[in-house]
Amino acid sequence: MAKVLFDEERCKGCELCTVVCPKGIITLNKDHINSKGYHPATVVDMDKCIGCAFCARICPDVAITVEK
Repeated sequence: MAKVLFDEERCKGCELCTVVCPKGIITLNKDHINSKGYHPATVVDMDKCIGCAFCARICPDVAITVEK
């Protein structure tokens, strides 16, 4: 099973990862704001992650790591 890890402090909430996720399981965490004032991305259902790493590849801030 794949696991997506976010460096919440590097995330600027650009939502590119939410757009490219083929499973649609990434969203912005509206309940949390990082030290830069952004809502960081989060995975809503890790069990549905297929480990494609599209999110990690498109992230301009290198804030996402996918472990397989």
